[in-house]
Amino acid sequence: MASLNVGNLGGFLREQRRNAQLSLRQLADAAGVSNPYLSQIERGLRKPSADILQQLAKALRISAETLYVQAGILDERAPEAAETRSVILADPSLDERQKQVLIQIYESFRKENGLDADAPAPAAGQEPGEDGGAGDAAPAPKS
Repeated sequence: MASLNVGNLGGFLREQRRNAQLSLRQLADAAGVSNPYLSQIERGLRKPSADILQQLAKALRISAETLYVQAGILDERAPEAAETRSVILADPSLDERQKQVLIQIYESFRKENGLDADAPAPAAGQEPGEDGGAGDAAPAPKS
């Protein structure tokens, strides 16, 4: 079955597309995705990557962070934390796994410092114990 927020994301995207007076085909072309794929996203059958969300946001002329929140990638939180996460997610030089590892490291440091102590893991479907090699990606000592 679809992930929890995917249906909400699809409806939100459809609403934004209609507000922008774009057809499905026009938005798909502008975002560089296929028509069927965009249709599946809008119907809640697919969960797009952060990169695809960024392309859709650019085509719709809305904040990528807004789509990340709708997709469940980001929680609505303090602006400085959201900005940091957005910058990481928007970096084209990182792959999806690297982005999620960086966000997990960032979240762990914030939690260690008493900020966002109740924050859930940022990656949907990733187990809390999965670090994706975070020990090699960060200069922080292993605990």
